[in-house]
Amino acid sequence: MYEELENFERNHDLVEPPPNCRPIGTKWVFKNKQGENGMVVRNKARLVGQQRGIDYEETFAPVAHLEAIRILLAFAASKGFKLQQMDVKSAFLNGFIEEEVYVRQPPSFESAKFLDRVYKLRKTFYSLKQALRAWYARFKSFLLNFRFVMGLVDKTSFLLSRGGDTLIVQIYVDDIIFGGSSHALVSSFAEQMSKKFEMSLMGELQFFLGLQIKQGLEGTVVHQAKYTRDILKKFNMGDSKPMTTPMSTNTALDTDEDGDAVDQKKF
Repeated sequence: MYEELENFERNHDLVEPPPNCRPIGTKWVFKNKQGENGMVVRNKARLVGQQRGIDYEETFAPVAHLEAIRILLAFAASKGFKLQQMDVKSAFLNGFIEEEVYVRQPPSFESAKFLDRVYKLRKTFYSLKQALRAWYARFKSFLLNFRFVMGLVDKTSFLLSRGGDTLIVQIYVDDIIFGGSSHALVSSFAEQMSKKFEMSLMGELQFFLGLQIKQGLEGTVVHQAKYTRDILKKFNMGDSKPMTTPMSTNTALDTDEDGDAVDQKKF
């Protein structure tokens, strides 16, 4: 909470509320981020705004589809390089806001000297309708200045070619997947990202959007064992007997007299 509060106070100004000011309320949201084995790998505290449909105009921002992630995994496997993952701390606080928006002081952290003051936002804020768009715009600008080329179809995919080497970056809100054919190029990108934003480098990509990923010398394996276990647990089927085929072994199959003959040798 203190880390989140420090980022918030650094990016916004505590001011006297102007006339007709409509400050947005705030609340704390807590979340445990789990790894592929279900263990908690990170505790998150987010200060979010409770916006009431005011003070914004444009909110659209591209978001990567699951198909794009699968294509990226296949591309990386074909090129023989491993994908890495990083998480942007307080990603939505990195996007610049165009509208004039005021926010009440965070609950339990009000200033004793300035109880009546509010924060004027210089950057976006969690749960603001325009936050995702502002963050995407800033990160896209950073990559384009780094001489990346944005995908023509998938606007969340970026490619950098330098001296025969390739670096590809895929973004999904505040999660970033990246990898390349050159270790020096990958390390340089990670270093530049750490200088520009507050990052959590999570190492080799292993768990993303419910997919469990194993990258090896013989290829990349994608499965959803954790998702399957969670579904079974949700419906109290964790102790059910496993079957190699979802069909009863006692089912009698009759010959289809009107069907076409099958030549088993072809199979």
